Amino acid sequence: MVGAILVLAGSVTGGFTSQRQSASSVDHPSSGIRAVTSPARLSIPAAVANNKICSTDLKWSFGGKAQRGWAIYIPLILEAMRGGKTVESAEFAKAVTRWQTSHGVPATGFVDNETWTEVMREFQSRRIKERNIPPSEELIVAPASEFYDNERPDELRQVERNAYAAYKRMVAAAAKDRSLGLTVTKSGSLDPAEKYLKIISAFRTREYQDRLRQAAPRAGRAGLATNSTHFTGRALDLYVGGEPVSTADGNRLLQTRTAAYGWLVKNAAKFSFRPYFYEPWHWEYVPGPQ
Repeated sequence: MVGAILVLAGSVTGGFTSQRQSASSVDHPSSGIRAVTSPARLSIPAAVANNKICSTDLKWSFGGKAQRGWAIYIPLILEAMRGGKTVESAEFAKAVTRWQTSHGVPATGFVDNETWTEVMREFQSRRIKERNIPPSEELIVAPASEFYDNERPDELRQVERNAYAAYKRMVAAAAKDRSLGLTVTKSGSLDPAEKYLKIISAFRTREYQDRLRQAAPRAGRAGLATNSTHFTGRALDLYVGGEPVSTADGNRLLQTRTAAYGWLVKNAAKFSFRPYFYEPWHWEYVPGPQ
């Protein structure tokens, strides 16, 4: 099998859980390359080739929607694997092998279905678990200048106070990073005209979430959850480029390539913010060890 180019077929069902395929399972992605389950181990060049193919062709599903490839999530995957600057490098394939070994999945060196399932499970495990609406005294109304839409009414600018304090610290750190090209004031805060990293949405009531779902019936569970983490006031949608909250693949791909998103991937955890991998704009305040 050395040097062979193999692509894993299969699906991720029920959100981020998977159904492992038997050795005889076969699928035929649009690339025309015959897809089979992962061998026990491939050569590094073969793993590199597979990562290139799987990044665009791997079939899976999430939130009731069919998905293809994991190219949108490359910044998060690179951060998780901690090795290689691109997914088409030998260093990345070696990092994937180490990650797979430490997580008890077949060490193939490429992000196949089983590995991608485990990566998603790990991402999801770091998110807010509860959905309790906080007492009113734990919510603050953030200034309109800190929102993407500065005409957003007071009731839609509420944030859990600890999450808001952490957000302020995080944005202050981002404002100091000149590589981001953010427009800042003399005091070092984001300029009112700056859009990047401004809050799009924070605390939501269940009634408001229901109205959003009714207005976008095709959003699905992945896009507008029935039991949203926004109920806690600790989930913040932040502007990272493109259409602010569009789940269209092209838009999400654009967002995950912006400097603002890349900075969040590298730095948000320092301020206890964790990503919802499917929505580049969605970050959750989860204090404590991870």
